Amino acid sequence: MARENKSFGSGDDSFLDDPEADFGDTEVVGDTEIDIDEADALRLEVAELKDRLLRALADTENLRKRSDRDRRDAELYASTRFARDLLSVYDNFDRAMGNVTDVVREAAPGLIEGIELTQRDLLAAFEKHKIHKIVPEVGERFDPKQHQAMFEAPIPGTKAGDIVQIMGVGFNIGDRLLRPAQVGVSSGAPAMPRPPESGAESASE
Repeated sequence: MARENKSFGSGDDSFLDDPEADFGDTEVVGDTEIDIDEADALRLEVAELKDRLLRALADTENLRKRSDRDRRDAELYASTRFARDLLSVYDNFDRAMGNVTDVVREAAPGLIEGIELTQRDLLAAFEKHKIHKIVPEVGERFDPKQHQAMFEAPIPGTKAGDIVQIMGVGFNIGDRLLRPAQVGVSSGAPAMPRPPESGAESASE
């Protein structure tokens, strides 16, 4: 028994001098690796928060622009129905002035001047509220966004879609159509009659 103890005592005791010698291949996770993981997590969280902030700022800016646009549209177009009703007043003035002859103007110059002044004031009020006249000219191309075709007929010397007659002015309010201008439109030059064929002439002789 004492021999066995001696054998144990005389063995290689080098592991006692280096207790970590048997664990040379073991990977040790230290505080440095934990700090790196936490830094990565913080950077990811900062990036997510920055993205959310930028999105929130963009949404806020879009909302502000949309609110400003809605406010401007409300100010501009709130009186659209009232402005459309006033167009009949303009039409009455226009028809009245169209029927004024030289005789009438000489007989009642003050009255005619008052009508003209009132009509100018009405147009000035239209301009103030961004209501503009649409006055097409003969020869212009028909624009369905601005014009209303009252008739269509073949007119010599014209092309299909040419305006050949002005029947009533139109109006815009802002960039919206309030009333289209009433026009007559050409359907193109009338077809020329075909000359008789020579065979038909010979047969008739």
